[in-house]
Amino acid sequence: MFLEQTIKQDRELIEKAFMLHQKGQIMPDSYVIDVDTFLDNSKAILQAANNNGMDCYFMLKQVGRNPFLARKLVDLGYKGAVVVDYKEALIMMKYHIPICNVGHLVQVPKSLLQKFVDYGCDYYTVYSYQKILDLNQCGKASNKKLKLMIRVTDNNDMIYSGQTAGFYLDQLKELVNKVKELDYVEIKGLTSFPCFLYDESLEKIAATNNLKTLLKAKEILESLGINIDNINAPSTSSVETIKEMQPYPINSIEPGHGLSGTTPLHALQQCAEKPCVVYVSEVSHNFDGLAYCYGGGHYRRSHVKNALVGKTIEDCKKVNVIVPTDESIDYHFGLSENCQENDTVIMAFRFQIFVTRSNVVLLSGLKSNNPKIEGIYNSLGDEVKYE
Repeated sequence: MFLEQTIKQDRELIEKAFMLHQKGQIMPDSYVIDVDTFLDNSKAILQAANNNGMDCYFMLKQVGRNPFLARKLVDLGYKGAVVVDYKEALIMMKYHIPICNVGHLVQVPKSLLQKFVDYGCDYYTVYSYQKILDLNQCGKASNKKLKLMIRVTDNNDMIYSGQTAGFYLDQLKELVNKVKELDYVEIKGLTSFPCFLYDESLEKIAATNNLKTLLKAKEILESLGINIDNINAPSTSSVETIKEMQPYPINSIEPGHGLSGTTPLHALQQCAEKPCVVYVSEVSHNFDGLAYCYGGGHYRRSHVKNALVGKTIEDCKKVNVIVPTDESIDYHFGLSENCQENDTVIMAFRFQIFVTRSNVVLLSGLKSNNPKIEGIYNSLGDEVKYE
C-alpha cells in the first residue's frame, strides 16, 4: 500500500533495512521505523494543531505502544497519550507518560479504575452509566473530581464491528440529570469515532456523520447547562485532516497513523508527513512455483500488494504478495514467484502492530547517514534483548 511512496520519500530506510537484515541485525517479522522522519511528521502535526488551537494526544497502538517514541513525543510538546485500551494505559504508566484520554475505544475494567484515577488522567471516556458510577466511587476515594468524555452515537453513524457502544442523542438528557446527582464526576468532553475519513469519491479527507452527531450532542448538553470544554474528533488525524477540521469547534485530535505517514491519503499522494515504516521478512522456502517469507505481522486491512526481494535495493525485484486467508494463522506471506532463500523481503502496508507478534526496530540517524538501532521492542511495548 505504501511501498511506492516509501521508495520515493524514504529510500534510505529501505536501503538500511536491506543492509541490517542481511547482516543479521534485524530478524524476519520486524517493523522498522525511521525515528527521525517519525518525529519530523509529529512536529508538523503538532504545529498545525497548535496553529488551530487544538490539543494533540498521540496514539501509539499502531506502532506497538512504544514507550521510546512516547517519551520523544512528550519532549516535542505533545500533552500526552490517548490510550485505546487499558493495557496500553498500563504501558504508558510504567514509563511515566502523561495520559490525556483513557477509554478511547475500550472502557477501563473496574479493577483498574482506582489505579488510573490515582495516576491521574485528564479525561475518562465512558459509554455506560455503570462505568460513570464506578468512576464516581474512585473519585471519592481519591478526593478528585473527574472529567468524563461521553462517547455519543446516532442511528446514521458509522461504528466499526467490535466497537459497538455509545449514548444516543435522545439519552443525553436523562444521563445529564443522573450525573448531576454525583459529586466526583462531571461531563466535560464529547467524542465519537470515526469523525473524519478519506473519501475516495472526493479524493480527500472528509467529515463523517459522526461529527454531526458530536456537534449536535454539544448543543443538547449546553442547552442543559453543561459546559463542554473538549470536542474530541479522532480518526486519520494529520496536517491535511486539520485543514478539514478548521470550520468546526474541535478542541483535540489523536494522531496515530498520521505520525508514521500511513493514513490512506499518504498512499495516494505526498503529504506533509512521509511514510516511515517498513516490514522486513526473509524468504523461507519455495513451493509449487511460489516463494514464502516469514509472517507474523499480517493485519487484515493492510492492503499489502507488493514486496521487494533481494539483498540490496539495487539488485532487488518487485513481486506480488499473497496474503494468508483471514481464518488462517499468518505463519507465512506468499510471494508470486520463486525467490532465493534467505533473501530480504521488504513490504510497506497499513499496520496495527499491537495485534501482531512482530518486533519493532527503532532506527535513528538515517538523515545524517549514521544509522543506529535505538532499541528493539515487541509488539506490546516491551524491550527485546537478544543475548
